[in-house]
Amino acid sequence: MTLVCVPILVETIDGALLDARAARDAGADLVEFRLDSYYTGTDDAAQVPEIVRLVSRSAVPCIATCRPVLEGGHYDGPDDARIALFERLGNAHGPGQTPPRYIDVELSTFQRSANLRQKVMLAVDHGGGGRADGSSLILSTHDFHTRPPDLIRRIEAMNSSEPARVMKVAYRARSLRDNLELLELLAESRAGEGGVVKPMIALAMGPFGLMSRVLAPKFGAFLTFASLRRDSATAPGQPVIGELLDLYRLRSIGSATRVYGVIGWPVERSLSPLVHNAAFEAVGHDGVYLPLPVAPEWEQFKATVGELADHAHLDLWGASVTLPHKQHLVRMALERRAEGDDRWTLDAVSEISGAGNTLSVQRDGKGRAVRLAVSNTDGPAAEALLTEALGPLSGRRIVVLGAGGTARAVATQLALAGAKVTVANRTAERASALASEISARVPVPIEAAGLADAPLDGAQAVVQATAAGMEGGPAAGKSPLSEAQVRNLPAGCVVAECVYRPPVTPLMNLAAARGLRVIDGAALFVRQAAEQSTAWTHQPAPTRLFERIVRESLAPERPGA
Repeated sequence: MTLVCVPILVETIDGALLDARAARDAGADLVEFRLDSYYTGTDDAAQVPEIVRLVSRSAVPCIATCRPVLEGGHYDGPDDARIALFERLGNAHGPGQTPPRYIDVELSTFQRSANLRQKVMLAVDHGGGGRADGSSLILSTHDFHTRPPDLIRRIEAMNSSEPARVMKVAYRARSLRDNLELLELLAESRAGEGGVVKPMIALAMGPFGLMSRVLAPKFGAFLTFASLRRDSATAPGQPVIGELLDLYRLRSIGSATRVYGVIGWPVERSLSPLVHNAAFEAVGHDGVYLPLPVAPEWEQFKATVGELADHAHLDLWGASVTLPHKQHLVRMALERRAEGDDRWTLDAVSEISGAGNTLSVQRDGKGRAVRLAVSNTDGPAAEALLTEALGPLSGRRIVVLGAGGTARAVATQLALAGAKVTVANRTAERASALASEISARVPVPIEAAGLADAPLDGAQAVVQATAAGMEGGPAAGKSPLSEAQVRNLPAGCVVAECVYRPPVTPLMNLAAARGLRVIDGAALFVRQAAEQSTAWTHQPAPTRLFERIVRESLAPERPGA
């Protein structure tokens, strides 16, 4: 079983003891006392006894770490004093004293001199000169900038070190792909392949590293780290323990767990992990859904998604694809098919619109991807909601605002349903290009207009598919339509918003003031996510659960809430 460890930066002994109890109550198996925030290595006679008290009274077993500045820590005193502290802790067997379960020492420290190695060996249980009931040694190596070029050499050195019981590797991931090497190293350690025989901790740091932390139990990691609070992380990218255990359901992840995620840039605030992980639990599907940040460039998308999809051991079975990659997904499928890879398929909306938001992967018994299906659930979701509001859409006049991936899919779907669609964009040329591209392949040709010239007076529905009003976006707090344009909409017009954060956008406020019926972005999000869930689990999606999660997640952000 992969253990969950909460690192605690020790500033006061009593504060650290309180944090250890909080970590235990939150579900942690271990805590790591980061002593480098407390211990100075000076002749302060009170520090060492207080650290012994901390370790002995910890609510859960602990790792004692005193990380030097060179390895990303705070300790800048002499190595001799730091190792002497470890020796004292490892031999703490007096009345009321307990040694730490593990002592973490850097490989660079261990290799620095024979004298330091000897002192470390006296501090730990290694079947030699150390006490048989002493602490076990974790040898660790860190790089806070990139993958170390001598990574394999470092692992071999830790693996061959006789006193080390556990190896730890942590480095900053440059992309999602850096996780894959670490996960493979874990799998080799678990299987005893490649000469790797010791239990291993292998973690990627930074915004791309969450995958390595959540999937640690799938690949047999000795432990994974999670912070107690958002502001107490000891390495970039550490999730909070509540997220790890509750959102990602770490305890339920095993070797057969299927992996899903949301691919986009950025994805940190996406609601997709909340709803899809809850759906997997509700329907009994052995899957976990992760944020998968992929930089905006086409080359990054192509390389990353190709490697994730073709990786036999990762078990990627599906992904939501959001901004700015919806058109990249279709481009990738078309390129792969043109190269003779007939595993890739596209549904009608994705192929006609040039934008997909869902990838479904089918794998054989050896984990190989045998079918990669690109589809789009934005269009069907919009059609379903507008049909509920207006009835059959054939012949209805609908204006779609925008010319990006969502707008393309919605316009295509509505045109396939027989609606008379006009695409209106701030740049009229983009709207014209979209209409020309799609019109030849739908029953009713799509018209185009500039945003200022959109034919709103006859519109029976308006679908807002731009980024206008989106929190954190370039047009946050703005409406794509002016107040005068909204006043020009017919009384029975339905306004559908695709932005769900904030939950009430400027356009929604204008439409509500005009007395128009409004469909918010949360409704569209829930409907399209439900279709994705059904495609992946082959079971009806728990739509009411989705609705509750999304509404509750957005509710605190409403004005006055």
